[in-house]
Amino acid sequence: MNTQSYGAFVGVDWADAEHAICLLDNDAPMERATVAQNAAALDEWVAGLRQRYDGRLVAVCLEQSRGALIYALMKYDGLVLFPINPKQLAKYREALYPSGAKDDPTDAELLARFVREHHPRLRAWKPDDALTRSLRLLTEARRDWVDERTAAGNRLQQHLKEVYPLALELMGKQAYGERFLTLLAKFPTQRELQRASPRKLVEYLTKLRRALGDPPADPRQDPRVIALRQAKPLVSDEAVLRNGHLAIKHLVGQLRQLNKTIKEYEQEIAELVEQHPDAKLFASFEGAGEALVPRLIAAFGTDRERYASAVDLQQLSGTAPIQKRSGKSCVVLARFACPKFLRQTFHEFAKCSLFSSHWAQAYHAMLRHKGHSYHSAIRALAFKWIRILFRCWQTRELYNDARHLKQLQLKKSPLLAFLPPQPEA
Repeated sequence: MNTQSYGAFVGVDWADAEHAICLLDNDAPMERATVAQNAAALDEWVAGLRQRYDGRLVAVCLEQSRGALIYALMKYDGLVLFPINPKQLAKYREALYPSGAKDDPTDAELLARFVREHHPRLRAWKPDDALTRSLRLLTEARRDWVDERTAAGNRLQQHLKEVYPLALELMGKQAYGERFLTLLAKFPTQRELQRASPRKLVEYLTKLRRALGDPPADPRQDPRVIALRQAKPLVSDEAVLRNGHLAIKHLVGQLRQLNKTIKEYEQEIAELVEQHPDAKLFASFEGAGEALVPRLIAAFGTDRERYASAVDLQQLSGTAPIQKRSGKSCVVLARFACPKFLRQTFHEFAKCSLFSSHWAQAYHAMLRHKGHSYHSAIRALAFKWIRILFRCWQTRELYNDARHLKQLQLKKSPLLAFLPPQPEA
């Protein structure tokens, strides 16, 4: 075990206000301490390490890949950060303390021992440039806001089903559509909607296919308006109506604010993508649109030495399967211990590539023909895409789908039998 490159090994069990610290030094007994989560305390602690080890590197292990502590520590030169998955520490603790006992100082000690014994096999955290890190944080935050909007939209639809089902006929594709939210803000109850003028109702009606042809010139004779005005309310219980109408009012306001927030995030992301040196590279891939280009940029970063090969990224992203072998039994399973947003990025990119990449369509069809489930085939396609993405990223060469398909034809790939019909030239 080579520990000569580090002056000491530190384990940090982080908390909101105060962190438990354990320091292991080959020339001194184990030391325990606590450090408050504020700039002055951290500055003082790091200054003490610098003075004590005279510029030698200090390995710091913690259960955090993002958050207040690691963001604070990343500014200090001389600290090499090793963020690990909490599952790794839990298994390590369980191996040494089968009773299940747990304590913050003990966890700090375990982290220090873990990094001292296994640091050659751990990946030191190297922050990417500020532009790439901004894209990573913004794209993940945008997805969180989108998920929150989806949840609020589902709640809105549920309340509409209970007290205002007539509005659902005017909803369109999404409950968070701005036109629909404007309608609900102006007519929050069925009674107010039915009392609106025919001209106003026609203005808010969605453009659906009309069985009776074009609407008459007089809005009062429009069959859609007549149907709306003659519709009977579903419930008449005052308690249910009062609760439902108040919930609809606030959910409409919440969704309109979420729409505004998501739009601002998308504008900020678009501006950063235009400045990024790898934007054209990832935009050249089939299926990578406005939403996925910044996510692919964030997934790879700008450090071309971060991954030794595409296999590292395939394993990190969870697209590479894992194998469990015991005696005569051998099982291949999907990999779930991975960054979920990263796995989702490659999964969604592979899915989107089916709409424009002929070889991707053929590969997916071949796996489905062999009996793979839909998502298993998409995951396998993502596995193949990462190798191609990695190669182009390493060489900074734009992707050419026709060129890749030609290479498959030269190698007589079996997926050629599943190619969709090609249009005649």
